[in-house]
Amino acid sequence: MTAPSLEDPAAEVVLGCHVLGIEDQGDPVWGHVSRRDRDLGHVWLKAGPRGFDEVGAEDVVLTDLDGKRLLGSAPVPREYPLHTEVLRVREDVGSVVHCHPPHAIALAATGQPLYAFSNGAGPFAAGVPRYEAPVGLVETPELGADVARHLGDARALFLVGHGIVAVGASVATAVMTAVLLERACRLQLLAAAAGGVAPPLREPGSRYSHAEADGYLLRSWEYLVRRTNSGKDGKA
Repeated sequence: MTAPSLEDPAAEVVLGCHVLGIEDQGDPVWGHVSRRDRDLGHVWLKAGPRGFDEVGAEDVVLTDLDGKRLLGSAPVPREYPLHTEVLRVREDVGSVVHCHPPHAIALAATGQPLYAFSNGAGPFAAGVPRYEAPVGLVETPELGADVARHLGDARALFLVGHGIVAVGASVATAVMTAVLLERACRLQLLAAAAGGVAPPLREPGSRYSHAEADGYLLRSWEYLVRRTNSGKDGKA
C-alpha cells in the first residue's frame, strides 16, 4: 500500500496541515509541514503564521535547502532548518512535521521515556529520542543539523520544552506519525494519573510490530482525510 499521490505537492502540504488541524495539533498558528520535491531537489513548506486548519495553497512556498524562497509570496518560516537539515541527511524522509502537541510536550517535560503499550504507540517501540538543548527557535542550519543528529534514524523526536519533529516517506506518513505520537503520549499521561504503566507493558517486544508498516499509518490517514473533507462539505 502506498501513500495517496497528489499531482500538486503544495496541495499535499495543505491536506497534511488540514488533517493536523482536525487533530488539534496547532498552537494555535505555529508549526509547519514540509514535502521534499525529489524532481526539483527543493522543499515545499507551509509558511506562517497560519493555523493548520486555515492553510491554503497561497500559504505554501517552495524553498531550496538553504531556505531561499523560489516560489510563493508568503514568508519562509524562521524554523525552516528543522525541515531542510533533516531532509539533507535523511534520504528516506519525504516529509517533516513540526508542531507543538500538548500531551507530547507534557510527557517530554517529565523526563520519562515513552512506553509503547498501545497500537497507536506501536511505531515508537524502538523509543523516541530527546533534544534537550536550551534553545528557543531552531532557526539556524547549525541548530537544524543538531536536531537531525539527535533524530538519527528514528520516526520522531521530542524537542523538550518546545514540541516534536515527526518524519515519514510521505506527508501522509509524517502527519500520522505526529498524530499517533500525541495519542500515545496522552495515553501514557492517563496511565500515570491512574498509578503508572505496569512494568510488563514497558517492554512491548514484537507485540506491535504490525503497527510499524506504513500501510498501518495510511489506513488511519485515509480516515482522517475523509473527516477533513466531510468538514469542508459541511457534513456531520
